[in-house]
Formats: sequence, structure tokens, C-alpha cells
Amino acid sequence: MSELLYSIGGFVVALGILVTVHEFGHFWVARRLGVKVLRFSVGFGRPLWIRRGKQDGTEYVVAAIPLGGYVKMLDENEEEVPQQELHRAFNRQPLWKRVAIVLAGPMFNFLFAILAYWIVFVAGVDGIKPVVGRVIENSIAQQGGFQVGDEIITIDGKPNRSWDEHRLYLFNQAFKQRQIPVEVVAADGARQTREIDLRRLPLSEINSALLERGIGLMGYIPEVKTIIGRVQANSPADAAGLRAADRIVSINGQPIGSWLEVVKLIQPLGGKMIRMEVVRAGQSMSVDIVPERIQVDGREIGRVGIEPTPLEIPQELRVKIRYGPAEAMITSLQSTWTMSILTLKMLVKIVQLEVSAKNISGPLTIAQYAGHTVRIGFVQFLIFLAVVSISLGVLNLLPIPILDGGHLLYYLVEAIKGGPLSKEALAWGQQVGIVLLFALMSLAFYNDIVRLLQ
Repeated sequence: MSELLYSIGGFVVALGILVTVHEFGHFWVARRLGVKVLRFSVGFGRPLWIRRGKQDGTEYVVAAIPLGGYVKMLDENEEEVPQQELHRAFNRQPLWKRVAIVLAGPMFNFLFAILAYWIVFVAGVDGIKPVVGRVIENSIAQQGGFQVGDEIITIDGKPNRSWDEHRLYLFNQAFKQRQIPVEVVAADGARQTREIDLRRLPLSEINSALLERGIGLMGYIPEVKTIIGRVQANSPADAAGLRAADRIVSINGQPIGSWLEVVKLIQPLGGKMIRMEVVRAGQSMSVDIVPERIQVDGREIGRVGIEPTPLEIPQELRVKIRYGPAEAMITSLQSTWTMSILTLKMLVKIVQLEVSAKNISGPLTIAQYAGHTVRIGFVQFLIFLAVVSISLGVLNLLPIPILDGGHLLYYLVEAIKGGPLSKEALAWGQQVGIVLLFALMSLAFYNDIVRLLQ
């Protein structure tokens, strides 16, 4: 229940902030350029809170459905406008003003991301020392010469201080299919050069687990203890009577020394009875469980519904990356630009069917991540907000009617032909835009549901 509350609360707060930022961009620029704003709404549907401002009597609204927002401006295309206020109607503005007002929403999303990243980089980002703990067999990393114990000190000539510092950079280079030189300090203390040959990585394998699944590098962390931290409700483990704090000592008579061994033994046994030996409050006991069968990445595995106790990272493996104000601003600009380009590239590759559409996430996944980052702390929540804000900015700039990018496309056509599009063309474009947006949202919801079921 607490997870659900965190997810709902985090989602509402995150979306409320990002929608307000986006719509405030339209609102602020419209006001500055002399357009009358009738309503500024965060959310759709029935108003929960309304306040009327002194300037122009603008209504400020918080509505019941927190999945967006809008700024309603004086416009002859929507209602009759008094003669004395025609000069303040949006449709009467010169083309450059209308472009500026429409463009302001996505631009404010990017500015917010820059500010969020800047705060994060000045405050400092916690990370894990970049020491290789495992190299996947037959992976790009193994063929590049990586060894357990390597400490990665530079990636493509860039100093590297944590496991995640240049993850975004590698993501970008994966699209370019480059060979990346990596300097390491080997376990024996010698400085050596390894290689990550991203030319061998199929574009379909580019996803959030690029470093681990795509390249085959796992960071070093201590073995996770075999103590159960949580039993999922209504799971096979719950039905069998397992409890948090139980320590697993063997499965089918095989002694267990780490949580990874627990996973390896259970996954192939979906639908088959297993006997688990556990220690509870100093007393040994046996439990019979039938792991449920689930589909993950196209293969069937067994799952009993238990999670380990949270891993405590030793102090000697922890690092904190912090920048000065000026360097933080440069880094935040670079991060926002790189993330924007990556988001656009990913969308293009999905349309070209070179990258799986499973990478598209909807509100359910966003809610999960929101709740997760809220629990972790303020810095991680800010990073989450920055990433989603960039995604909203890029999405709104796509040339799809009813989105900001669709309006900009209309204005481009208007500039070329010397006059606005006909009402029939605008109506047809709106219908196409609604269909495209509905298809995109349906795909996002489908992916969300599949992830939840898995």
C-alpha cells in the first residue's frame, strides 16, 4: 500500500510541476507579447480550485484530471471577441508572436531540466566506484579485454569517477556505432587500455540497461545476503508462509551463499515444487513452494515473490560527484542537449522499426519511477523530473497536429503560402493528430501493463 501511495503521490507532484512549467511558458510569453489570457489550468475536467487574477481577470484553475493542462487565450476562432480587444486576440498576432508563444511551452520544459540538473550537480550525485565486478561471457566487454577488478578511470578520454557518470554519453555513442577506448587500473595496479566496440551492438539492444545487458559490464558490489527483506502479497512465497527476515540456507538440498544463487536456482523451476530451507528466529524449517511461471524478455522463468534486504554499499565503494556553479551549468546544458537528442533519436529509430517500441513508457511506468525516486531522495527525484521534462519538451515539438509541434508546422505552411490554412485543413489535421496521439498513448499503456504483469 505504501508503494502505491508513493507512486500516486509522486506522479501527481511530478506531473503537476512539469505541466505548470510547460503551461507557464505559454502564459508568460503570451502576456509579454500583449495577448490576453483568459484561463491558466493545471489539469482537465471539473475545477477543484479557481482564483481570478487582477490582471485581465485571468482564471487560475486546478482541475480534477492531472494529465495535462492548458492556457486559454482570447481568440476569434473560439469565441466572439469585442471590437476594442481584437488587437489582443491570439489569432490577430503576427506570425512571429504566435510562433514564440507556442514554442515557449517546450522551451520552458528544457529550461526547467537545465535548472534541475544544475541543482543536482551543485548538490552532488551519489554513485558507486567504477570497479568491474562481473564481465558477462561472450559479451562486448569480454571481447574488449575487461577483467574483474578493473577500475575504469577514463571513457573515450573523459575522466570517470563513478559507474554512472558517462552512461548517457555511452548511450549516445551506441547510436553512432563507435569504438570507445577505456582506460583502467587493473587489479594488479597496472594502467591498461580496454575497448568497447559499439559497432557490434544491435540498435535493438539500446535501452536503459545498455551498460549491463548490452555491453556486459557489471559493477562490483558485495554479495547480497540471503535474508528476505519483503514477501509480495498473494505470491507463492506468501502462500507458503515465508516472512521478512527469514534467511534462506538451501534450495532442494543445495546450500545457498548469495541472493544471486537464489535467483539462479528458482528461475528454471517455474511450475515445479521446490523445498526451501530457511532459518527463522534461530530455528530451522522447511517450506515447499511452487514458483509461478512468468514471461520476461520473451522467456519463461520461475518466481516466488520475495525480495532481498536492501544492500548496504560499503563506504569505500561510495563516491559523490559534485561540480562548482559554473562547471555545473556547462554540464547541465550538455546533459539536457544530449538527453534531448537521444530522446529524438530513439523515437526516430522506433518509427524505423530499428529499436523496440517497448522503450516507450506511459503514465503507469512514470508513476512507478516517481514513487521510487521520491523514496530515494530529493536529488534522484530532481533527476527524474529533468528527464521527464526533456521528454515532454521533445514530444510536444513533434509535428503532430494538436501538439505544439503541429501548430508550428501549420505556421511554417502559413509562412510559405502567405496565408493561414483553411478551417477544413485544420479540422482534418486535428482528427489525424488525435488518432496519432491516441495510438501513441495506447502503445504506452500497453507497455506499462506488460511491465507490471512481468
